[in-house]
Amino acid sequence: MQGLKAAAPLLIRRCSNYKKSNLSQSSLPHFLQHSRSLSSSPPTEDDFENQVLVEDKANSRSAILNRPTALNALNTNMGAKLLEFYKAWEKDSNVGFVTLKGSGRAFSAGGDIVNLYHLMNQGKWEACRDFFGTLYTFIYVLGTYLKPHVAILNGITMGGGTGVSIPGTFRLATDKTVFSTPETLIGFHPDAGASFFLSHLPGHLGEYLALTGEMLNGAEMIACGLATHYTNSEKLGLVEHHLGKLVTNDPSVIETSLEQYGDLAYPDKTSVLHRIEMVDKCFSHDTVEEILDALERGAAETNDPWCSSTLRRLKEASPLSLKVALRSIQEGRFQTLDQCLVREYRMSLQGISKQISGDFCEGVRARMVDKDLAPKWNPPSLEQVSEDMVDRYFSPLSESEPDLDLPTKQREAFT
Repeated sequence: MQGLKAAAPLLIRRCSNYKKSNLSQSSLPHFLQHSRSLSSSPPTEDDFENQVLVEDKANSRSAILNRPTALNALNTNMGAKLLEFYKAWEKDSNVGFVTLKGSGRAFSAGGDIVNLYHLMNQGKWEACRDFFGTLYTFIYVLGTYLKPHVAILNGITMGGGTGVSIPGTFRLATDKTVFSTPETLIGFHPDAGASFFLSHLPGHLGEYLALTGEMLNGAEMIACGLATHYTNSEKLGLVEHHLGKLVTNDPSVIETSLEQYGDLAYPDKTSVLHRIEMVDKCFSHDTVEEILDALERGAAETNDPWCSSTLRRLKEASPLSLKVALRSIQEGRFQTLDQCLVREYRMSLQGISKQISGDFCEGVRARMVDKDLAPKWNPPSLEQVSEDMVDRYFSPLSESEPDLDLPTKQREAFT
């Protein structure tokens, strides 16, 4: 994570001679509609046992997210297994470091929001609470892990999938990596630690990514600091074979190994990183309304199609989610990882409770269940989103609903 702040001076240098990326720039709602086929049928006992696989290496362990037909969407069972494995490996002197990867064409498309949607509609509040609590606790353990960690982000890395990878020591991106935090498009907020790591990106790139849910490819991830290393996907077998033979707990040795198989990658000329000054100009404002005004002025003054497309994108999102997400990133900039996760836990439970708005269930219905892509947001416009509604997202839970209890006394958080 320390590399994110240090990445700012690299933006201009790395954005000078970009080569063409093969990442499709189609809209994310379309991507979600056709790519994320999450299973709604209950898993069998064998499925539960195999949702996280483990490979023993010479001096390391590799955890594999193994729900390929669901793009490795994360559920409570997977979070619990990861917690169990990682805690045991941290104490095991025979384990020098840990790697995490996904099976199939995704690292992880995020939390299993379709299952969460069904749990909410069935009134299973405790199961929803356990889902967030378990995953957020694992993310904190990862962010404070005492051994080097390598996340291999070969494929779709979205939402909660970013949360179980970005806080670790090393993040290896490839030409197949697709990064996104698209929660505002389903009436939610960028969570799973996103308010921490997005707020530490150069300038106001974090606000842009949080509000629009736009995608970055692997080259863009390495340029802005979300990834620490980049390699072409055809070389991943060599990388994993080499890592598997290492006998070390020294981060510098692992870093040298990753660099040995590294490739140069430059975002193409259409990348948002070429517009970092415009991003800062538009997304540095305190309110969503001011951001929209700045984009409208930019579109009128420059005829830049990026301003117009960004405006259209923001108008697809939940108005309430936009305001909540912006405040979350702004607060995250001045908080530690554990403070962000505790706050996001409050926000997530408030957001799915339907006591403030039903936008989460409506967004999932429209994008993922019925797939009509026509969510009916409530409130339907920014003007109708009151300050009180936003404040309630950030307010403490009821006395009967305690805050997330992270092991901060045993594991020191970082800033």
